[in-house]
Amino acid sequence: MGLRVDLNADVGESFGPWRMGDDASILDVVTSANVACGFHAGDPSVMDATVARAAERGVAVGAHPGYLDLRGFGRRVLAVPPDELAADVLYQLGALAAIARARGVRLTHVKPHGALYNQCAVEPTIARAVARAVAGFGDGLALVGLATSACARDAAREHGLVFAGEAFADRRYEGDGTLAARAGKDAVIHDPPAAAAQALRIVRDGRVTARDGSIVTVRAETVCVHGDTPGAAAIAREVRRVLEEAGVAVRALGP
Repeated sequence: MGLRVDLNADVGESFGPWRMGDDASILDVVTSANVACGFHAGDPSVMDATVARAAERGVAVGAHPGYLDLRGFGRRVLAVPPDELAADVLYQLGALAAIARARGVRLTHVKPHGALYNQCAVEPTIARAVARAVAGFGDGLALVGLATSACARDAAREHGLVFAGEAFADRRYEGDGTLAARAGKDAVIHDPPAAAAQALRIVRDGRVTARDGSIVTVRAETVCVHGDTPGAAAIAREVRRVLEEAGVAVRALGP
């Protein structure tokens, strides 16, 4: 059986008159969409329009819940008790699921956003709270998390969830397998060929070169291109082109 990978993007992150990313273009390329659920970005109208665009293109739809932090775009760590966090995540899943259902779409996965995602990768209590919410929602949703994180993977397993390990085409890695902090000047890869080369090496070889030159093992079922990265659509197109030319089947998560 040949190589296969999902290509995803975080989308639906506009809010009212504030526009973020080029969702229409990136949804022409990716196979899965992680739709913001209104806490870190997005609003009901944006959520609805994004689900509709994804459905028109046959793109799988997943929820992209985050901390209640519109001002900080969900990239600030908030001190939220586990039970409250689980309820917040469940609330966001319910909101997007209702909009998706009205559009005849079933959610396929959940990928936490920003600070919540990064905490799930290293904080067992946070990872378990998110996994508990996803399991409580039911409907067979997969939990997407950092492929190099045993913490996120273990939380998914403890709650009976399918875990989809995620790697990044447009982010640099540290030697311990975590993502380089965005504050660093070279944390984000803006060059499409460089992003595509990193994605191909991850998918084909299961490796990525960290910022310190070390080699990190990465086994991923899905590769992300951030929708808010400048030039995201061009990056996604190049990533998909290079993967497919190398014989990799680019398809959504699932059987």
